[in-house]
Formats: sequence, structure tokens, C-alpha cells
Amino acid sequence: MNNDSSSRITATLRDWIASAPPGAKLPSTRELVATHGASPVTVQKALRALTSEGLIESRPGVGTFVRAIRTARPLDYGWQTAALGSPLNRIPSSSTTMRSTPHGAIALHSGYPDRELLPERLIRAALGRAARSDAALSRSPASGLPELQSWFASELAAAVPVGVTPPTASDVIVLPGSQSGLSSIFRALVTAGQPLLMESPSYWGAITAAAQAGVRVIPIPSGPIGPDPTELARAFEETGARAFYAQPNYANPTGAQWPRETALRILEVVQSNGAFLIEDDWAHDFGITSTSTPVAAHDDAGHVVYIRSLTKSVSPAIRIAAIIARGPARERILADRGAASMYVSGILQAAALDIITQPGWHSHLRGLRQQLRSRRDLLIDSMGEHAALAHLTAIPPGGLNLWLRLPDTTDLPTLVRQCEDQNVLIASGIEWFPAEPAGPFIRLNYAGANPGAFPDAARVIGRALERAS
Repeated sequence: MNNDSSSRITATLRDWIASAPPGAKLPSTRELVATHGASPVTVQKALRALTSEGLIESRPGVGTFVRAIRTARPLDYGWQTAALGSPLNRIPSSSTTMRSTPHGAIALHSGYPDRELLPERLIRAALGRAARSDAALSRSPASGLPELQSWFASELAAAVPVGVTPPTASDVIVLPGSQSGLSSIFRALVTAGQPLLMESPSYWGAITAAAQAGVRVIPIPSGPIGPDPTELARAFEETGARAFYAQPNYANPTGAQWPRETALRILEVVQSNGAFLIEDDWAHDFGITSTSTPVAAHDDAGHVVYIRSLTKSVSPAIRIAAIIARGPARERILADRGAASMYVSGILQAAALDIITQPGWHSHLRGLRQQLRSRRDLLIDSMGEHAALAHLTAIPPGGLNLWLRLPDTTDLPTLVRQCEDQNVLIASGIEWFPAEPAGPFIRLNYAGANPGAFPDAARVIGRALERAS
């Protein structure tokens, strides 16, 4: 009987709702009990049935109402196009190196080392200590923790030859990662609309930062031993540029390292033009058969603005880097940093300082050198055996990547897509060129997860390359 009464009440109310406007209030439970001669339990059962159908909604303490039907419609943000206007600078889309890796895929596209190459024990202990320290409750100085400033200065000072004045802690600006530092340097020292000389190919992040800062990039061709100093001098003369961005040690993407003679000649060119060398030492800790030798160690006149990052060698979760600059250039960069982020997290600075001052840090770096060498050589051998059409431009003495030239007839987008279809992620070389690419290239990271899969990945790349060439 109750079931029949509930169904009857439900049907009656459904008819009433069909003719009622959205938001109309239903009779109270007491009124429905009296109207239909049913128990409160039966009435509540009918109301629950109508609620499950989406016809009514209950508002506690207010009553039950006919639910408004919400019709799905496409959202239109077209008005924003007129409101925003044309962008001053078109920022490149996010790099393929930042893509997440699907489960089971072989990731050769990433720009970061695998977790097993990080000092995990040191990281966890340092973060725990930092969380219990005063750094967890206080604001750090705008230019960074003094102890961390001193460490960065002493690291560069260790490479300074006799006769050159080493940097001091007061020359250091601590950053939340080097990417933000590049943006500040380009804005503060180059300024919008002005020319910036840049190695080509070059780090995609620097190309993006330059676009964001609105500077005009002039590519300088660079090979396995760096750019030609004579060509650089000509570019300074022709463009009137006052800065040159480069990665003299283990360049991303090529892995190239400038010989000492090239480095000193380029420094002379920069000095003679009254310009800046923006030296990005991103891979300082990733030497394999050599060590990083900063050009900044040979300059005490403020021509070299030096960037050193710990993000990749310590942990991507501890984004800490530093700029070493002298004179008014430092003050302009610091002013831009203050406008952009005010200061860097004290906890992250304290944790980074803890890690790099532990005895285990140097032991970790010694082991890392051997691990990178074995991974690099395994990927080189695998590509040589299974993907012979991909030509290794040079064996990198350090860094994380191989840079391979493909046949000129290669359809690069098709190659990348076919490899991805086979669960192998590779990075197209297009995004590392600030102007037109010099040819089809791919960048492969040998520091990623599962190096045992390198031969399988090389087979996939080799087969796809044969089809796409």
C-alpha cells in the first residue's frame, strides 16, 4: 500500500512540477501528508524519488523547490580578444620537455634528471631540518640568505686565476630558479626592443624569456666548440647589441663546451664592445669527462653576468639559483627581482644550503659523474646500432643530452608522432632555435628514468626515422 501511495504522490507532484516555474516552492511535508492521506515516511519517499530525478532540490530550513533546468551551452570569451588587444610579444608555447610522461612510456624528451640521480636522502633530511628552523617563520633578505650568497660566491671564486679579483657574497642575488633570473636580466640589462645576441641553437627557456622581455634576438651560430669569436665581433658591430647570452659549459641542447682559448677570445670581444656576457652555467654539476670552467672566473670588471642553478642537480622541487653580477648591473637586476617576487622562500634556501654543505654532497657528485657517463654511452651505443640515420653531432663532455642531426628529408613532426605512438617520447629540435632551424634535429635526454630501455627506444626511433625520411 505504501509503495502504491508513494508512486501516486510522485506522479501527482511530477505533473505539478511540469507546469510550475523553476524555483517554485512545493507544499510542506505536513501539507502533502494531509492532502494525500499518507504517512510522512511515504511522502519523504516520493520526494527522494523526485530529487534523484533532478526535478526538485531541498534547501534545509527553507523548503523544497522546483529545480531550475540548466541547459548546457558553450562558453564564449570572445569579448576578451578586443579587451586585451594584440600581445606586444608572442610568447612561445610551453616546451615539449615539460610534458608529463604517460605510464609505461620511455621518456627521452625531459629536461630533468631521474629521481635516482638526485641526493634523495640529503634532500629529505634537509627539508625536515629547514621546516623546524627559523627560516620557516621569517622573511629572507631580498638578495638571499647571507650564507647561501657566500657559498655561491666561493664556488665561483675557486676558479678565479691569480690576478683576478674574486666575487664576494655582496655580488650574489639568490633566485627562485634560473628561469626567472633570465627574465630579470633581459629586462634590466637589454630592455624591450633592443637586440640580444644569442647562441643558436640555444636553451628554449632563454628564447622564451627573451620573448617575454620583448628583446630582439639575433642568433649567433654555435657548434661543438662554441661560436666563432670573429662572427660574434661582427654581430656586435652590426647590431649595436650590448649583451650576448650563452652556455659555455655543456650547452643545452648540444652539450658543447667552449675550449679555454675560445672562452677567452669571446670575453675579449665582449669587453672591447663594452657589453655583457650573460653566462648560464645551468649544468655546472653535470660534468662527465671534464669540469665546468666558468668564463666569469676571468672577469672582474663586471662584463660577465653569471647564473648558476641548483634546480636540476639538487631537486626540481627546490628551485634555487643565483646571479653573480657587479656594479650598477647588479642593482638593476635586484630592483627587477624585487618587483617580480620580492624575495625567495627561506625554507627552500635553507634546505639547499644544508644539502650542498653536507659531506655527502661531494660524494653524490662523484657518483653522479659515473652514472651520467654510463647512461650517455649506453644511449650513444643504442642509437648507433639501431638508428644509424641519426648523426650524433658530438659526444658531450657533460650535461644531460644528446643532439642528433637527421637526414634533410626527415619529416620531423611525423617522426615525433610515430615515436610517441610507440610510447617513446623525444624532443624535436625546432624549439631550440631562436630563428629558422639549421636542419632537422632531435634532443634526447640520457638522464631520464629506465636507462635499460634505451635499446628499445633506439629501435623505435630507427624504424620511425626510416619511414619519415
